[in-house]
Amino acid sequence: MATTAPPPLDTRFVSLDLIRGIAVMGILLMNIVAFAMPHGAYGNPYAFGGTGPADLAVWATNFVIADGKMRGLFSVLFGASMLLVMERAQAKGDNPLLTHLSRMTWLLLFGAIHAYAIWFGDILMLYAVVGMVACIFRGMAAHRLLALGLSLIFAQAMLFGLMMLGIMTLRSQALAPDASADIVNAWADLLAQMGPMPPDEAARDLATYRGGYAGILGVRLGEEFWMPLKANGFSIIETLGLMLCGMAGLKSGFLTGEWERADYRRLLRIGYSIGLPAMVILAGLLLASGFGPVAQVGLGWALKTLFNPFVILGHASLVILWLKASPESRLGARIAAAGRMAFSNYLGTSLVCTTLFYGYGFGLYGEMSRAPLYLVVLAVWILMLLWSKPWLDRFRYGPLEWLWRSLARRELQKIRR
Repeated sequence: MATTAPPPLDTRFVSLDLIRGIAVMGILLMNIVAFAMPHGAYGNPYAFGGTGPADLAVWATNFVIADGKMRGLFSVLFGASMLLVMERAQAKGDNPLLTHLSRMTWLLLFGAIHAYAIWFGDILMLYAVVGMVACIFRGMAAHRLLALGLSLIFAQAMLFGLMMLGIMTLRSQALAPDASADIVNAWADLLAQMGPMPPDEAARDLATYRGGYAGILGVRLGEEFWMPLKANGFSIIETLGLMLCGMAGLKSGFLTGEWERADYRRLLRIGYSIGLPAMVILAGLLLASGFGPVAQVGLGWALKTLFNPFVILGHASLVILWLKASPESRLGARIAAAGRMAFSNYLGTSLVCTTLFYGYGFGLYGEMSRAPLYLVVLAVWILMLLWSKPWLDRFRYGPLEWLWRSLARRELQKIRR
């Protein structure tokens, strides 16, 4: 990939906004389960939420096209946008590193508020911390960034593979005739964590999240305090790799739509022809295995991590081809507007969904099976598309984007057009 010159300061890359809009909408395909059901249901459809044909079909479809892919797209775009902000800060005579670190520090604070005051599944803290590290590599050439990024994703998959071997060893020890009580109990605990929820644990979780805000906040700040940090910790290496790939995509001109259509069509074929069949096979094997711990970590974590980049490449190429074919698309313009306001839409989604499902709102937590949840997803998507473009027709930034920008620059930014 050839490196392109830095873009003009006033350039707005619609392709970045459009891909980011697809990503912020697509993330809800997976997050809706975590909003509406006990934690174990996110990765294991047998843990909670129904095992009817429609529920399992919805799970499988999301596993193939969305699970890790939309978060991956979001991470790629975060890396690209981070580099773009730093380049523009330098072009204006500002210190790019200080500008970036200020943004990441405030993002970390926003993420902590989100994780503990609104919803445990926050990703902003992860992005803030990893973003502070990713900026170290901003001077590398595009091909080196891509090679390092893919190497880190491979390393993440290998770590999951080592975890799978550890689980296999624990299982073998626990099933041995002379197994110690500690080993047997450790295996039983792992089965309880990754399998169908024990009735008493499910009842406790349902009671908590169908209750009032004070009770939910107490659990978040108490027994579940480390949950957001642990969940993010599993993805640090992969997220850094994806951000570096995004920086490479910006420098090479891939993400900004500067390549020929034939190039994007070729990459779409490569990405989808490798990634989608692999994901279909992995989904089938997981369903056939009954989602035991070995299968979940080996198939659903390690191998999925290896093949996710192919599907992400296909998704990004497809979106850019759509933009090239229909640059005046009204739907595309609305999705791009949602992408320009991704921060506001991401946190806004959490506010809407927690109000809908938690006890201090409409109390639907645990009441819906998996398949009907996607009617909620459709409704939230419609809300995003309805409000984002009209807002940006009147204002320069989304409300939270404006607040973040003002705090990071230590002065109120002009918001009205």
